[in-house]
Amino acid sequence: MKSRFVPYATTPGRLLAQLFSDIVVAIWTFVWVLVGLAVHSAVSTIAEVGRQVQGGADGVADSLKSAGQSADHIPLVGGAVSEPLTAASKAALDIAGAGHNLDSTASWLAVVLALAVAAPPTLGVVVPWLALRIRFLRRKLTVSALAATPAGAQLLALRALANRPLGRLTAVTPDPVGAWRAADPRAIHGLAALELRSAGIAVRAR
Repeated sequence: MKSRFVPYATTPGRLLAQLFSDIVVAIWTFVWVLVGLAVHSAVSTIAEVGRQVQGGADGVADSLKSAGQSADHIPLVGGAVSEPLTAASKAALDIAGAGHNLDSTASWLAVVLALAVAAPPTLGVVVPWLALRIRFLRRKLTVSALAATPAGAQLLALRALANRPLGRLTAVTPDPVGAWRAADPRAIHGLAALELRSAGIAVRAR
């Protein structure tokens, strides 16, 4: 891959700043991912309680149902004994259903709360960082393409005359405007180099 397609500057100072920002964004994202996972884990304990309640109540319901069916075969009093057991079995099933609802609700809530806690601070940093990096890459590609042609180099030199500090312009040539009008190759290269460096592109001196 050509260096102009890499979203990093080739000037040392700007490259260092970009790498530092990458590290900061990575650490920031990692920290908030950990926070989101911690929130998810904390809320998931409620879902685990719901699963335990459901499992225990299902077991009790099965036992009571089996006991009711067995008691029904007792002569004379079988019906009287089995009815409360059957009713208790149904009540245990209701408790199991409540445990299942608690499990489902807490599991869903764990995901929602984790995203609500971690997503805003993460996106608040990552989105501007990504937008700036894309903007930098687009400018780098545009400036690199202009610098590859004589007319493009003259345009970059003209932009430098409009945008760069006077001290840097006169460091290239004492009369930067006159040199540009005269199409002085050395002056145009120097002025274009100022604009390239402002875009994060290192330029070899001629």
